[in-house]
Amino acid sequence: MKCADLHVHTNFSDGTMSPPEVVAEALRQNVDAVAVTDHDTVLGLDSSFEEGGRKGIEIIAGIELTAEYEGIEIHLLGYLLDHRNQALVRRLQELKQNRVERIYKIIDKLEGIGVHLAPQAVFELAQNGTVGRLHVARAMVKAKIVGSVPEAFQKYIGDTCPGYVCGFRLSPAEAIALIRSAGGVAVLAHPYTLRRDDLIPYFVELGLQGLEAYYPEHAQAVVNFYLGLAKKYKLLVTGGSDFHGSAKPDVKLGAVRLPYELVERLKERK
Repeated sequence: MKCADLHVHTNFSDGTMSPPEVVAEALRQNVDAVAVTDHDTVLGLDSSFEEGGRKGIEIIAGIELTAEYEGIEIHLLGYLLDHRNQALVRRLQELKQNRVERIYKIIDKLEGIGVHLAPQAVFELAQNGTVGRLHVARAMVKAKIVGSVPEAFQKYIGDTCPGYVCGFRLSPAEAIALIRSAGGVAVLAHPYTLRRDDLIPYFVELGLQGLEAYYPEHAQAVVNFYLGLAKKYKLLVTGGSDFHGSAKPDVKLGAVRLPYELVERLKERK
């Protein structure tokens, strides 16, 4: 039976594998279709399509946009969008610069609590990709400030920690509109991590079209809860591993395997 993983990152954002390496990993894991959903960028899609075409892996054009609402980070997945849409490309360029500025703010906050980390150590890990907290965490491990990526998030840069900075310039309304205006399908990523299920009806009013119910951190009871919400609000259901390569070594590509019929429903909704 064909299966899909609809949440995969490459080194064009905070994953560690290049698009060809992601395609090779999909082959190894017997995953037929992969959505490349890099953070705030679509620059990895062309090479993903090329390699997927050569190796017989279906690549689904995706993105993971980060928005802010009431001081909370909201992650919105966009599927089957036109990654060459000019309005989308222009906005993403602005967001990339915003992410750079955010890194300096995080490092300033860390400095304020006596944790010294050079900005260049973070940007070297990101190279030309969109830079984010996972790069900060990896730089902290490399500098021996912490022993692991989870420790960096738990102590310093997690959502409630002293080094956390939100400051994203997209609202959920803007993110959903950006995805849909580029012909994509807008889906709320890993809703359980928000711990704000009360916001879902509001996002539906804004044009949200789906929920990522299947996710490695979602226990079966949680999955069932979001399946129920999806049915209530007539939303699509998606899922994926949130694969980042060696940056999150415990999460394997294909850790979440969706039946391909859910991909077909995405295509029908588009």
